[in-house]
Amino acid sequence: MTPTRRRVAVTGIGLVTPLGVGVDAVWDGLRRGSSGIRPISRFDATRLPVQIAGEVVDFDPHDWVSRKDCIRLDRVLHFALAAAQQVVDDAGGLADPDSTATVVGSAIGGAASIERGVHVDIDRPRMVSPFFVPNSIANMPAAFVAHRFGLRGPSSAPVTACAASTDAVGQAMRLVGDGYADAAVAGGAESCLVSPIVAGFANMRALSVRNDDPTGASRPFDARRDGFVLAEGAAMLVLEPVEAALRRGARVYAEVSGFGQSNDAHHMTAPDPTGRGAAAAMTAALADAGLPADHVDYVNAHATSTKMADVAETVAIRRAFGAYAGALPVSSTKSMTGHLLGAAGALEAAICALALRHQWIPPTVNHHVPDPECDLDYVPNVGRSRQVRAALSNSFAFGGHNASLVFRRHQPEE
Repeated sequence: MTPTRRRVAVTGIGLVTPLGVGVDAVWDGLRRGSSGIRPISRFDATRLPVQIAGEVVDFDPHDWVSRKDCIRLDRVLHFALAAAQQVVDDAGGLADPDSTATVVGSAIGGAASIERGVHVDIDRPRMVSPFFVPNSIANMPAAFVAHRFGLRGPSSAPVTACAASTDAVGQAMRLVGDGYADAAVAGGAESCLVSPIVAGFANMRALSVRNDDPTGASRPFDARRDGFVLAEGAAMLVLEPVEAALRRGARVYAEVSGFGQSNDAHHMTAPDPTGRGAAAAMTAALADAGLPADHVDYVNAHATSTKMADVAETVAIRRAFGAYAGALPVSSTKSMTGHLLGAAGALEAAICALALRHQWIPPTVNHHVPDPECDLDYVPNVGRSRQVRAALSNSFAFGGHNASLVFRRHQPEE
């Protein structure tokens, strides 16, 4: 952390997830160890080898956008605007829209619009929607959030696959901390449950095929894991300087104090089995926060429930934390939410902030058969109350993109 960087508070959280919509619904689901995985209902998946996903249900876009926008906007934009409205309300508003940044990541963008667009007969080009391009491109969640609230500060849209929204929160932290913005709305949105994407991941053999056991399908670190579960949703945070938050009497969930990035430079999709790149991101985040490794009391792992990646992350955590790794609680909340791709990191950042506020660590559910290659404390099946001074959140992506965030418990007297 630079000596002149302002401390940055998380003062708002907005969530749209397979566990529910809103902070209370999601936190209650995590406390109960619930699963948001269910049979796919968005389309007919009976011809696919994978027929389960983390769908967002009980979500009505009419609650969040106009009737016209319910029709013309892609589902990913509905999610983004719903999470953004929640987060602004939760933060008690934004003091100065002209100096508020918008940083919202997405791995894919408007997947449903892309699917519809490419299925239009090429002999009928006039049938392609005029909203096809703006609905499809991955920067539009950031753009629509900025438009909704008139946010004229710095704006960007990381597209680093599953690290996208972790990069978004990290970039926003630096904008606010270094004085380039006085607040930020940061996070991610993803609506990827369309047939070609599910089929593509399934044909890579990346997804779990436990169609007869949806709630038990995502089982990070368990010896019987057979792939991740694709999911959809959005998560947003409001970040602002701690001093400004305290002046206006805002609730502070936690402070975000460190951000680290790296690349494996190893393979298109497979992680580096040595954990070198992932460990470098964690070490950089800790250094940025000015925290020793043994000050971290919880790691929210990227762990998606794939054979190679869960082992590689275990190796990376041991590499980053050394002898302390064995005493460090590590859990994967993807066991309950599934994998929200570009929105996963922001969701897990929010979970870290909530863990710090409530002093409670969520579990890794479906962890029943230990894997000898995954030998850390994964908080199996039941969450635990304990002191959490700092938490680290990991996101590792196709292409070798690694990103880590460090959150600290807010101490008003500091």
